[in-house]
Amino acid sequence: MKNYLSFNRNEWAALAPANRVQVSKEELAKVKSLGDVIDLTDVHEIYTTLVGYLHLMFENKRHAQADSMRFLHKTIKTAPFIIGISGSVAVGKSTTARLLQLLLSRTYPDLKIHLMTTDGFLYNNAELAQRNLMPRKGFPESYNMQLLSDFLSDVLAGKEDIVYPLYSQELSDIVPGKYGHVKRPDILIMEGINTLQLPESGQMVTSDFFDFSIYIDAKEDLIESWYMQRFTKIMEMNKNKPDNFYYELANGPRTAALQLAEETWQMVNLVNLREYIAPTKTRASLILHKTTGHVIDQILLRRF
Repeated sequence: MKNYLSFNRNEWAALAPANRVQVSKEELAKVKSLGDVIDLTDVHEIYTTLVGYLHLMFENKRHAQADSMRFLHKTIKTAPFIIGISGSVAVGKSTTARLLQLLLSRTYPDLKIHLMTTDGFLYNNAELAQRNLMPRKGFPESYNMQLLSDFLSDVLAGKEDIVYPLYSQELSDIVPGKYGHVKRPDILIMEGINTLQLPESGQMVTSDFFDFSIYIDAKEDLIESWYMQRFTKIMEMNKNKPDNFYYELANGPRTAALQLAEETWQMVNLVNLREYIAPTKTRASLILHKTTGHVIDQILLRRF
């Protein structure tokens, strides 16, 4: 990929700042997504360098905003530094997002870091059913992209308190009457499969709002195996939770549940990955490539 600088794991680790932040195994366990694999070696060899580079980009934006205000003789509310994280279902986006929040907060305690997902901008299940979009849940048309665009516009405008819908993985739906709040953070991390996707004609491209974007990449067969492993674990965890979306699957025939998972992968997640997610990879500022065992073996950084 000629538009990117390529680093192997050792080359990237050599760029890490000397003052490495300390993280415990217990803290890592809390940020790790179900089925993902991460350890302290990953923190030191991959994420310490990434956090240092992100802070450099953050400071560059702060300086540019200050220079602009001096030139224009205008006082403008400083906009947060926005990081977008994208990639397939089950590839480890949530782990990366939560770990970056932890490390940025720990390394730069004076900065206010807010983390959110774009799941809250899905239409609720009732709306999806009305639009005949339930089989396409997760595809671009299942998201209220105008609402997401308006939300990001308010963030960049420096609005004091911005609300956004919350999504529940347990319900597999938007939570009625519950909202998240963004209150002028220094850094906003947004994680979701659609963060780099091109919307319908005439709408603002979501990634245009981002100062830095990360795509987590892996081969399709690996992601499929991670998806199936995670599905099995989720069923086991929710076998005794009647209110959970997976309860009936967990208490029904195992072969039928696994068949449904495989069909969902083949007919929904894989199609979405090939048609809408993977094509956005080259729009990312940074690509983290994973191999067997969720090991990051290559880092690609977009050239300026």
